[in-house]
Formats: sequence, C-alpha cells, structure tokens
Amino acid sequence: MLKSYHAQSNTTKAYIQMHLSIVLWGLTGVLGRAIDLNEGLLVWYRLIITSASLFAFIKVMGISLKVTRQQLWSLIGIGALLMVHWIFFYGAIKYSNISVTLGIFSSTTLFTALIEPMITNKKFNKAEILYSLMAIVGICIIFYSDSNSYTVGIILALLAAFLGAFFNILNKNIVGKVPSEVVSFYEIFSGLLVLTPLLPLYINYFNPAKLLPDANDWVLLVILAVVCTHITLILSLNALKHLSAFTLNLSINLEPIYGITLAFLIFHENQMLGPGFFIGTAIIMASVLLHSYFDSRANKKEMPAVM
Repeated sequence: MLKSYHAQSNTTKAYIQMHLSIVLWGLTGVLGRAIDLNEGLLVWYRLIITSASLFAFIKVMGISLKVTRQQLWSLIGIGALLMVHWIFFYGAIKYSNISVTLGIFSSTTLFTALIEPMITNKKFNKAEILYSLMAIVGICIIFYSDSNSYTVGIILALLAAFLGAFFNILNKNIVGKVPSEVVSFYEIFSGLLVLTPLLPLYINYFNPAKLLPDANDWVLLVILAVVCTHITLILSLNALKHLSAFTLNLSINLEPIYGITLAFLIFHENQMLGPGFFIGTAIIMASVLLHSYFDSRANKKEMPAVM
C-alpha cells in the first residue's frame, strides 16, 4: 500500500510539474516575437544565457556532471536537435505570427504517436492517435488565419513540431539515469557548441539587420533563458521520469491556448476569442484529461499492491 501511495504521489507531482512547465512555455512565443533579433541570433543568445544559468546552478548545488561516454554522445545529439527545433520554431514566428505557429505546432502529438512506436518498438496505440487527432481538431477550431500568407511560417512550424516529437522520446531513455539539471546543461551547451561555428555562415546568408541585443532585448532574453528554459526544462524532465513522452507532448497542446491568448492581448493578432476558442479549448482539455485518466487507471492496474 505504501509503495502504491508513493507511486501515485510521484505521478501527481509529475503532472503538476508538467503543467507548470507548459504555462511557462506559453510565454516563449510572446517573448520570441518581442525580442528584436532574428531566429538564429535569438537562439544563440538563449543558449549562452541558459548554459551559464544551468552551470552556475549545478555548481552551487554540488551536482556531479559525470556521465558515461554513450550518454554524452546521446546528449550532444539531442542538444543539436533541440537547437534546430528552436530555430525552426522562432523562424516560424518571425515569418508568420504566434497564433499560426502555435496552432501548427500542436501536430507534435500526432508525430509523437506515430514516431514513438517506431523508436521504442512498442505497438501503435489507436487510443493515443485518437487523442492526438482530438487535440489537433481543437487547435484547428481555434486557429483562424489565411494560410496562403504564411506558407514559410507554416512549413517551419511543422518542421519544429516534427523535431519536437523526437526530443521527449529520446530523453525518456536518459532522464531516469542522469539528473535533469545535468541532462539540460549538456543538451543546451551542446546546442551552443554546434550553432556557434555555423553562426558566421548564417549571418552571411541571412544578413540580419541587428546583431547585438539592446537593453530591452537583454531583459527579455534573460527571462526566456532562465525562467522559460532553465526552469521549464528541469520541470518537464522531472515529470518525464513518471509520465510517458506521449502524455507530456499531448499536454503541451495547452501551450497554444496560453500563447494565442497572450498574442491576442499583447500583440492584437487576428485571433478572435469567440465561441470557437472555447470549443477548441474544451476539445483539447478533453483529450488531455481522457488520456491522463485512462493512463492513470492503466498504471494502477499494473502496479502490484504492497502490504
């Protein structure tokens, strides 16, 4: 009984951490638009600040950075993947807007449902695909935009969603063996090491109008890097120890709700919070709650009772 109670308590804590990280993730799109840098430089500065923040935290807490060679190579690969994912995500915002990007980004769940069985060799779960489709239908109801005007942004958002599905799937095999802070540091720092030598080529090709952040950009970059990256990565990776990658990615469908709402309030994007918004929200919430409920029931059935 005691073991069952602790397992259930850990799951509840994981859900709280997951949803808190999603609320903070909802700010990333708003900050990405507000920061007056193009996507490549924005991600580069974000990686620098987050790496420094994580390293300082690890040193203060006395956490060991020791990992095996195999784990290190895995973390480097995932870090590079995360960096490209971020560039696509912020590129989508710059080429379209927050609402379009977050609406398309919800397809992460469908990609996860299709990709995870291929990587983990588990059977395709029809219920998970159904929940994914429910969430996407909800986003589509909320999402109103002239897609012909945002072709490049939509393509970049789809690429970001595709790569984002891999991130939690691949991390699932590592977070149970390595502290979340260490996983986050190596991945962020690896992304920085990969992007830095490519940055001159990037700048030469895209010729950004602004290379250095101004005072306002620095404030927003620190918030983005420390609050919306450092803290959210640790929260989500801790949650991933007790939840499936699909559950985390499905719940991230709440992120567009927060992001679109903020985009409407702050930037006055052409998104009407009318009946469609609330219907879409209800469908997304239903998909998240249904999956959480049935996943929790399945875990209880598999969990042996300890007297």
